[in-house]
Amino acid sequence: MRPGRGLPAALAVASALALTAVVTAASAPGEARAAAGRCGDLARRPWCDAALAPDRRAALLLPRMTDDEKISMLASDDPLGGPLGGFSENAHADTADGIDRLGIPPVRMADGPAGVRQGTATALPAPIALAAAFDPEAARLYGGTVAWEARHRGNDLVFGPTVDVLRTPRNGRTFEGFGEDPYLSATLGVPWIRGAQAQGVMTSVKHMAVYTQETDRLSLGMNVDPRTLREIYLPPFEAAVKDAGTATVMCGFGKLNGRWACQDDAVLNGILRSEWGFTGFVPSDHTAVQDAAGAANGGLDMELPFGMKYNAFLLKLAVAQKKVTQAAIDAHVRAVLRTMFRFGVFDRQAYPNDLGRADRTASRNAARVVEEGGITLLKNDGVLPLRAPGSIALIGRAARQSPSGFGSAKVVPFATVSAQDGISRRAGSGTRVTYHDGDDRGGAAATARAADLAIVFATDSQGEFFDKSCLTLRCGEPLRGDQDGLISEVAKANPNTVVVLNTGGPVLTPWAGQVRGIVEAWYPGQEAGDALARVLYGDVDPGGRLPVTFPANENDAPASGNPAQYPGLDKNTTFSEGVMVGYRHYNAKGIAPRFPFGHGLSYTTFAYSGLVATSKSVQVTVTNTGRRAGVAVPQLYIGMPSPGAEVPQPPKQLKGYAKVALAPGRSAKVTFPLSSRSFAYWNEVAKAWKVAAGCYKIMVGESSRRIVGSAALGACR
Repeated sequence: MRPGRGLPAALAVASALALTAVVTAASAPGEARAAAGRCGDLARRPWCDAALAPDRRAALLLPRMTDDEKISMLASDDPLGGPLGGFSENAHADTADGIDRLGIPPVRMADGPAGVRQGTATALPAPIALAAAFDPEAARLYGGTVAWEARHRGNDLVFGPTVDVLRTPRNGRTFEGFGEDPYLSATLGVPWIRGAQAQGVMTSVKHMAVYTQETDRLSLGMNVDPRTLREIYLPPFEAAVKDAGTATVMCGFGKLNGRWACQDDAVLNGILRSEWGFTGFVPSDHTAVQDAAGAANGGLDMELPFGMKYNAFLLKLAVAQKKVTQAAIDAHVRAVLRTMFRFGVFDRQAYPNDLGRADRTASRNAARVVEEGGITLLKNDGVLPLRAPGSIALIGRAARQSPSGFGSAKVVPFATVSAQDGISRRAGSGTRVTYHDGDDRGGAAATARAADLAIVFATDSQGEFFDKSCLTLRCGEPLRGDQDGLISEVAKANPNTVVVLNTGGPVLTPWAGQVRGIVEAWYPGQEAGDALARVLYGDVDPGGRLPVTFPANENDAPASGNPAQYPGLDKNTTFSEGVMVGYRHYNAKGIAPRFPFGHGLSYTTFAYSGLVATSKSVQVTVTNTGRRAGVAVPQLYIGMPSPGAEVPQPPKQLKGYAKVALAPGRSAKVTFPLSSRSFAYWNEVAKAWKVAAGCYKIMVGESSRRIVGSAALGACR
């Protein structure tokens, strides 16, 4: 069974079909016929012939361009688009104006890792919630939804997905990525990109190659050994190129082993283009370019948000001084043109900015379905699902809001469904629902004491430009005060207390033993209330599993307590933990987390049997042994032998997962496909993937810590 099969996937597919129908209706046959007119007359402009291959078309066009026109293609032209995108429907994040004389159309770009940041749009759950869904079909739906709205905002390219592997849970952009595991990030990034590009919109996977913190991000020096780079941080980008065919790959900030990210010849030219065969173009993150000649020789194709370094004066000077060849300039222009030809930008009319007039029903449904699939039940002593309590007290401002992260992934929604709205509607007239903002603990406790059930909503604060100062709820959201203390006070007042976390990543839960239930709802998007109510009342099984580890103590987390690792010394950080990132760190050091990677409870129970392992696949049968329909997320981990003391191996690594919806008493056989890469490590001497001799432990579990079946392959005693 493929990842994503079952009831949640069926809902996702239904929404995807609705979305596709809307897109198909918007793409009338006449549009394709009229498209050639935007490029021009084939007799005068032979590159406008859509029957020719992209490389051939670029080869025909490039010689017709002046030097100034070539350089104009290497930078976008709207420095105010990004800052204004959250306010104006007409402010694209970036715009490359094109060249009218040659029929080269403009390329309009939008921020989009969590939805389109251009005026108002559908606010999807944060990408970390999608990661918690462990569902490639949900990722395809997510990417398709973002791209559909980007298209209807008049955009040709969307900046997303973000696939940077999480190194420290204090990272301010934790919410924007897919968590701490490279395999999970890769297998969600691929369908996200495919879903988006199927809507006729190019994607820009980001941020190549290593981007792990906001502190000193513009100038941070990151020292990463080759094995760690290959096994942890590059796999999601490799999959985006090889398996998804992403149109562009955005380079980020800082220096990797002494080389600026947007002029790193070893990564951009050596690995990305020569080794992986990437034929799209590389845009920069905003203001990330340091030097015109260095970037031109290092692999950058387009500077964003405008040509501070990639301008006619600096690039012509670099050519004249023989620091850059004209062939290098032409290669960058060719990459941009070839990508535009490949994705039909020349061969269609401009997408109109008409989202306000489009039917957004499918987008709203997608936001709800993704959130339901990602809501993660961390603790439940029987209080959930709710059984028609007579009264419910909602505590905390997030009960009336929809928390989200800040920065380029911040989306302004058309409308939101608050938790109070969703729960009140689902509870019906027979349940009294009260609210307290939680600012006054005494008042909150009194409100909770007067109810049959108390639900406390707690939030953290995450965003671009800053990291979290700690993982507690006392300082995680400074404007809310001591939320840990609030939860404890409410729990004392009402023994039936449930905590709903609206966080962008891991937080400490020192009060976990005082409450009956803990639900991680992440930054839930605009349909937050209806999705949460359906999970709390058991209309749907909580489908989420943790894509990040929740530590028990602040200094248990990776890269904590060692300033050389994080946040760095003198703006330099050393990745001395190597491949021991995320749950690998906890397992290798024998540290017990509060809630492990992969953890998440169902309202039913599952049994696992019939484990069969070969070098090609692992099979296991999953059976619903409870009385309710539910969602299982079996996970495959492999413990690999070390070829030597210089190559330590984590006790286990995620190599497969599936999402299975089962009725009571029903079973399903799950197959995890394997390849030689599943067993390989990066050999620094050979500079290649190698499979070590020895015994491989095959483990199937419900989390990285709860293994329910194991087998062995290879030379085992």
